[in-house]
Amino acid sequence: MSLSTVSLSASARANLSSLQTTAQLLQTTQAHLASGKKVNSAVDNATAFFASQGFLNRASQLSDIKDNLATSLQSVTSTTNSITDVTQVVNQLSGIVTQALGSTDTTTRLGLASQFNSLLTQLDQLVNDATFNGTNLLNSTSSTLVVFFNETNKTALTITGVNVTAAGLKVVAATNAFADTGAIQTSQSLLLTALSTLRTDAASFGGNATLIQTRQDFTTNLINSLQTASDNLVLADTNLEGANLQALQAQNQLGIVSLGISGQLAQSILRLFP
Repeated sequence: MSLSTVSLSASARANLSSLQTTAQLLQTTQAHLASGKKVNSAVDNATAFFASQGFLNRASQLSDIKDNLATSLQSVTSTTNSITDVTQVVNQLSGIVTQALGSTDTTTRLGLASQFNSLLTQLDQLVNDATFNGTNLLNSTSSTLVVFFNETNKTALTITGVNVTAAGLKVVAATNAFADTGAIQTSQSLLLTALSTLRTDAASFGGNATLIQTRQDFTTNLINSLQTASDNLVLADTNLEGANLQALQAQNQLGIVSLGISGQLAQSILRLFP
């Protein structure tokens, strides 16, 4: 049966239209509650939807940057820790030199010189093993670590490596097996300079680590702000939607009752014809 063959009273048609509108609102409200969003697609609100997507897309890009910052921070922290280890080795070398200066026995000095040279070899091995994520910032001044701070790679920090091997620190092997006091004093002087260099390098890498940590915190806060901005555009107020649902359910029931009354009015006419 086509709609054109159905004749409804004005009140029945008005009640039916109202009931259909209420049903649509109920469906929309239930969708809001189910998803937790008042804007689920561009159909709901194109401006809010695409603005929200823009915020989320940038937040996603910054999230990748944040991950790279975390890796870079660990790399710099690892380098700083390795410098601390190298410093400990240099302090051991200084201790050996001090013992050599305190002795005039050739055999003792010879033994200490052997320890000194062996420890120098260990220092180089330690430095060469200080590789993190494929980069060693301690065995060559040509090594670099580039840390990008934004999604367009226009803001960055370039960290230049240092050379803290024995050769880089200009600490040489024991001259003449420490038989000559002057040679021992020269080694002592070189070690003092090496310690000063290591302190400077440690401070530099520590400053870079602090900067990367600051940018990491900044990026985290910016991501949170972008996500909040997106949520403000599309998230539904569940309290409001819950109240709307109750009101619409009541309105729907009233509409059904009203439509029933309209039908009863039409049926009452039939009673005039027994």
